[in-house]
Amino acid sequence: MPKILLVEDNEMNRDMLSRRLKRRGYEVLIAVNGAEGVEVTNSETPDLILMDMSLPVMDGWAATRNIKTDPATKSIPIIALTAHAMSNDRQKALAAGCDDYDTKPIELSRLLTKIQTFLGKA
Repeated sequence: MPKILLVEDNEMNRDMLSRRLKRRGYEVLIAVNGAEGVEVTNSETPDLILMDMSLPVMDGWAATRNIKTDPATKSIPIIALTAHAMSNDRQKALAAGCDDYDTKPIELSRLLTKIQTFLGKA
């Protein structure tokens, strides 16, 4: 069962998305801020990370850079999740090391396609 780390500080978004992913057969790990996301990545080695970019303690940009500069975790795909839908936000996420980008509100079918592509199940 593929492990997905969901780094999301909004409880409603976190609960809704984690339930939907679990129903589709994914094991879902949760972190509520960027620093916790980095810790869980190091301890659990998820197969993929869904990273909210506007997070407390350590934002998603810094957490992504931290994960991508660590040789042990740099190959884990990270999909940025953000309510910021400007083209420069996509570029900023990719520049921070994210492998892809998706906007909120989440369109589940689009996000699942991206997840499956990264996990080799497309």
